[in-house]
Amino acid sequence: QVQLVESGGGLVQAGGSLRLSCAASGRTFSSYAMGWFRQAPGKEREFVAAISWSGRGIEYTNSVKGRFTISRDNAKNTVYLQMNSLKPEDTAVYYCALRSASVYAILPRGYNYWGAGTQVTVSS
Repeated sequence: QVQLVESGGGLVQAGGSLRLSCAASGRTFSSYAMGWFRQAPGKEREFVAAISWSGRGIEYTNSVKGRFTISRDNAKNTVYLQMNSLKPEDTAVYYCALRSASVYAILPRGYNYWGAGTQVTVSS
């Protein structure tokens, strides 16, 4: 059984920064790809960023490129999402997800385990 617990969300003004963390337990974290997704009210869950098991493979959705950075610390079983220059349109519940494969995917159905999510609200 895999458990993923996100933290670090909150309320921030436009232009500010937040760092999300996702702690994993119950599986050999270092062998698997991880992803971050978000879901705003009334919208579908969308891909934000993903990272391969080694950290060498990384991808971002276009709207966050240059502002967000995904990283992982396999020794701590944790994946991070550093979010800078936040915009009101970044407001959403952010979810981390684990994929039972070493390479990442960009569709939600490619992931096997999900956290409960953490709210990020960016005020204008």
